[in-house]
Amino acid sequence: MNLLRARVRRPGRLAAEASALLIALVVAFPLYWMVLSAFKPAGEIESSEPRPWTLAPSLDSFQRVFGQQEFGRYFLNSLVVACSVVIASALIAFLAATAVTRFRFRLRTTLLIMFLVAQMVPVEALTIPLFFLMRDAGQLNTLGSLILPHIAFSLPFAIWMLRGFVKAVPEALEEAAYIDGASRARFLWQILFPLVLPGLVATSVFSFISAWNDFLFAKSFIISDTSQSTLPMALLVFYKPDDPDWGGVMAASTVMTIPVLVFFVLVQRRLVSGLGGAVKD
Repeated sequence: MNLLRARVRRPGRLAAEASALLIALVVAFPLYWMVLSAFKPAGEIESSEPRPWTLAPSLDSFQRVFGQQEFGRYFLNSLVVACSVVIASALIAFLAATAVTRFRFRLRTTLLIMFLVAQMVPVEALTIPLFFLMRDAGQLNTLGSLILPHIAFSLPFAIWMLRGFVKAVPEALEEAAYIDGASRARFLWQILFPLVLPGLVATSVFSFISAWNDFLFAKSFIISDTSQSTLPMALLVFYKPDDPDWGGVMAASTVMTIPVLVFFVLVQRRLVSGLGGAVKD
């Protein structure tokens, strides 16, 4: 009977696996084409008959990218912005999620609804108001003009996601810790924080990607001081309307992708458990 069920289910399972493989190939193809174009010679990139392979790989595009004097500074600025956003948003979201989950206070439901509504507002609609806000605060042409907005935009999602993890921790565990003499701060950082760490990692991945790949804020808030520009702005060096250097654009995009992949590899185990916990909740 079990064998018959396995045979009946097998075609459906094969169809699901084939569909998943097809979707993965479609998603991965642009990444493959980007890396391929980065290694193609200029003649093959500009050819009217593009081919999905190259028989003469070249590092000329990467040499032009790393030959840019400001490229290293752009990379460091992006790293500072992304790491600052990840650390700050994770800590603030953890404390806020704990507050709205463990404490009862007026307007708590209203606050949670405001977090949800904030996620629905398009970033483009707030760029101009944020520009004037950063100008009045004297933050234009500084990395702070990139860090602060990204923290604000990443917090609603992070708080909503971490709220489920904090809620999943039994209150009896907190009461037992207090009986054993643990203070609220000790319970918060030594007991609750490690338990919700997978959720923090999951939210940190989204915060890192958003801050690392940001072009809109970098283009809008960094006006004259190019020393404060981030890595996405380096793409403009190679893109010229009359004569774009597609090899340089693809090589720079490939370099930009590497830190994201490294970050995923470092946190993949906790990321899977964090997303699994979020779905379970």
